[in-house]
Amino acid sequence: MKINKGFILSCVAPFMIIMSAVGLILRDNTKKIFYLPIGLMGISIILEKDVRRKLYRKNILKKIKSYQKVK
Repeated sequence: MKINKGFILSCVAPFMIIMSAVGLILRDNTKKIFYLPIGLMGISIILEKDVRRKLYRKNILKKIKSYQKVK
């Protein structure tokens, strides 16, 4: 069985956010700052995928419209 790398990465980002939230809630006040970068990276991965998906769809729509104008 072949596992897609995109699937693994899409599971890692929410796990990073959950791990960061649990760390921020359960750790002492001095150690909480170490969990903040993990959560921010998880959020940035999700947002970056969303932006990339929107740009990709917009480019595909432009290509479809340009082929329709030629005919």
